Amino acid sequence: MLWVQGCPSQAWGDRLRAEMIYRHMAVIDGEMVHFEILDTAGQEDSLQIEEKIKWGDGFAVVYSVTDRCSFDEVMRLCFLINHIHASPRRSSGSEQPPVVIVGNKKDLQFDRMVSTEDGENLSKALKLPFYEISTRDSYEETVVVLYVSREDVLCPSYTFSPSSSSCTAEVSSGGGLR
Repeated sequence: MLWVQGCPSQAWGDRLRAEMIYRHMAVIDGEMVHFEILDTAGQEDSLQIEEKIKWGDGFAVVYSVTDRCSFDEVMRLCFLINHIHASPRRSSGSEQPPVVIVGNKKDLQFDRMVSTEDGENLSKALKLPFYEISTRDSYEETVVVLYVSREDVLCPSYTFSPSSSSCTAEVSSGGGLR
């Protein structure tokens, strides 16, 4: 989370994959926005994933370009997000949260198992934005987070309220929600 922490962290890359919440503030389109970013680390069972999806206002479903299995999980997660947020039991309204698909580790070209074209094709099929990034480059990571948050700010009919200036987002890694 270079965008949140401001510098590369050895602990980020090497830590055991455990759920973490990152808090961050940023000015987006002139508004101060408070973020709570839940990194679920892709290690949940179905019930845990559903609870995390209910919690989020925006989602970045992240897969590793070096792990075909994580890519194969993206479609299921995107459909699950859509299903849960379209549920009549959900009290927050009928608007769908912003979702982006993110291929991570684009810097590892020699280890690549998922082509950029695969990601683009999935993005087109699901009608969702697609980015390929390397978390070693904080600018690209920021673009993803800003896209998700900007959609929340511009869609006040969804659960995010500009007057409260807070936002939750989930991003995924290794085929899970993050």
